[in-house]
Amino acid sequence: MTHLPVVSGFEMVKILTRFGWTPKIQTGSQYIMKKQGSTFRIVIPQHRELHPGIIHQIMKEADLSIEQITKYL
Repeated sequence: MTHLPVVSGFEMVKILTRFGWTPKIQTGSQYIMKKQGSTFRIVIPQHRELHPGIIHQIMKEADLSIEQITKYL
């Protein structure tokens, strides 16, 4: 089993843009991302290192696997 990588908020934004998500709003220290055709949004905090629980939740919401995330790091 592959472990969750250490990812910053900015790196996660770059990864999600490769999968069709676009940053719509930056409010304070958070990016809000949307995908065309999707009714929900993903909020990404701009931390140096995202907590593994946050990374897991973002992956779940974006329907991505660990392998897809690590491919673009």
